[in-house]
Amino acid sequence: MNGADALITTLADNGVTACFANPGTSEMQFVSALDRKPRMRSILCLFEGVATGAADGYGRMAGKPACTLLHLGPGYANGAANLHNARRAFTPVVNVIGDHATYHRDFDAPLNSDIAALAAPNSLWVKSAESADAVGPLAAEAITASYGTPGGNACLILPADAAWNPATVKGPVVTPPAFAAPDPAAVEAVAKALGLAKKPVLLLGSGACGEVALAAAGRLAAHGVRVLTDTFTARQARGEGRFRPDKLPYFGEQALKDLEGVDLMILVATQRPVAFFAYPDRPSVLVPEGCSLETLCGREVDAAAALDALADAVGAPAMATGEAYAVPDAPAGRLDAWAIGASIARHMPAQTVISDDAVTAGLPIFTQTRSARAHDWLSLTGGAIGQGIPLAIGAAVACPDRKVLALTGDGAGMYTVQGLWTLVRERLDVTVVVFANHAYRILGIELGRTGAGNPGPAASKLLDLGDPRIDWVQVARGMGMDAERAETAEAFDDAFARAMATPGPRLIEAAMG
Repeated sequence: MNGADALITTLADNGVTACFANPGTSEMQFVSALDRKPRMRSILCLFEGVATGAADGYGRMAGKPACTLLHLGPGYANGAANLHNARRAFTPVVNVIGDHATYHRDFDAPLNSDIAALAAPNSLWVKSAESADAVGPLAAEAITASYGTPGGNACLILPADAAWNPATVKGPVVTPPAFAAPDPAAVEAVAKALGLAKKPVLLLGSGACGEVALAAAGRLAAHGVRVLTDTFTARQARGEGRFRPDKLPYFGEQALKDLEGVDLMILVATQRPVAFFAYPDRPSVLVPEGCSLETLCGREVDAAAALDALADAVGAPAMATGEAYAVPDAPAGRLDAWAIGASIARHMPAQTVISDDAVTAGLPIFTQTRSARAHDWLSLTGGAIGQGIPLAIGAAVACPDRKVLALTGDGAGMYTVQGLWTLVRERLDVTVVVFANHAYRILGIELGRTGAGNPGPAASKLLDLGDPRIDWVQVARGMGMDAERAETAEAFDDAFARAMATPGPRLIEAAMG
């Protein structure tokens, strides 16, 4: 057994059995060890941002970490954007980052870098295995650290000689940390504040958006408390039978208008809301004047238990009514996000997983699917676009019996277009919908909101994707994927119905511009 064997054995013994990889020379011992360790499923990704985004999607759906295999500091850096999203989603991820042999570092070879410094800002835990016998125990540490509570990125740096040298130990089987029980004093204080408030609101973070926690929040809604979620949550249970909260609007002025008159905001596994960006003469903090803040629980607490305890304390109903299923009418005419949302709600089966990187098209589809069959919605928690396709890869690996739907803008999709190849190679049951408006539409909106003025010729070129126009059907087919283009609402409805009835990867280009 060498260090690489000890690493993979320790990972697999602890249930980490999916590896999203883009290896290089320093990681060849790990690659070779995979043939000796059949419990680990290795999935090649052609860009590190696909590997890290896939690990995020896997962790959100499986509730346990996958590992990534990244090549030195530049490989980590290529995957950092989607690890930023994973950090904001509090997803458990174990990143194995290859490094030069310990004795080779001092020679400052071309790929040498300070990997620990690069990884630290996104990570809960970063350590380097300086010997083969350190690999297994540190891998077990990394797994425990990734679970959090809440979870996040753990980065194990693996020098090449620590991987190839003989190892005499593997890491132990560890027990993931449990979320803390709610604080009775906090529950009592919030219940008291609720009794005095005239217009209270609950704001739920990602840890409070699972089906059980939402059912508890629904009890409070039935008691007269308005319930909102953060604008972007890691995984939200939605649709038939689930309680449906409102979403805090994205734009700050819309959020403050929506919260007008609120005199009490109760935070549940989240922090006070702030604007996504700063704008001239607009506030950063999205809490109305005169509104007091109370925290029911932080992210380290069992949010479902805290919400149930609060509901009990104020005498809320024992159960809340879930959303009723309602089939939208078939869309017709112009193809826009509202029509696409209607088709999705009409045809997607129960337990679909939706990975949303649709940018400007996302909200209409989110609205249209509120009464669809029961499903899970995975949002862009960190705002770094290019997540949609990779997140869907990981979700499909974690949940092979569920349909997965990736919604992506055309600009966002080009960040990690290599993921289409992995979908085909792994034969994953994912349908990718690309909103092809041939523009960075959100940036056109933000240009005006920041007071930067109307775009002239030079500025317009930085917002336009139409010269040359990207032919997504050809791109997908070039990677072996079935694909078609829809230019009307009727054509999209037909194409989406076929995609939902047919297993395997498929792409639909929604021609919206």
